[in-house]
Amino acid sequence: MASSSITFSCLFLSLLSLSTALSSSLDLASGDVHDLLPRYGFPKGLLPDNVKSYTLSDGGDFTVDFNTPCYVDFPGQTVFYDKKIAGKLSYGSVKDVEGIKAKELFIWASITAMKSDPSSGSIVFSVGFVSKSLPASMFVNVPSCSKKLSLEA
Repeated sequence: MASSSITFSCLFLSLLSLSTALSSSLDLASGDVHDLLPRYGFPKGLLPDNVKSYTLSDGGDFTVDFNTPCYVDFPGQTVFYDKKIAGKLSYGSVKDVEGIKAKELFIWASITAMKSDPSSGSIVFSVGFVSKSLPASMFVNVPSCSKKLSLEA
């Protein structure tokens, strides 16, 4: 009898902690990902408008799924978002980015990291050891996605 009550108590505590963990993850991943970005020091318009779903773990690992891969023309910069992007998010920083490319001259380069720099009002994008700083004001509004690359960019 004592053995079954201990087993039941352990099972109950396990279910309770699992329920709490799931509820915590759901709170983070509920709502619009664009509204989540400012909580981490980034403007809403860092991601385009065709987000299908996203996940964010307690450790900061995230994935964002889009309805389709797409291109966004920011002023002076064309960016490609794959159908799924991933990385590690912390306040003011995104590392280990996968699935985002920026066109520089005639070359598409994979973005590997992003850093918000509030003191200068900019976002620093890294491609390996090379970085480029753009005004955060470019990303205030959520941009529309295009399925095709604009020849003007």
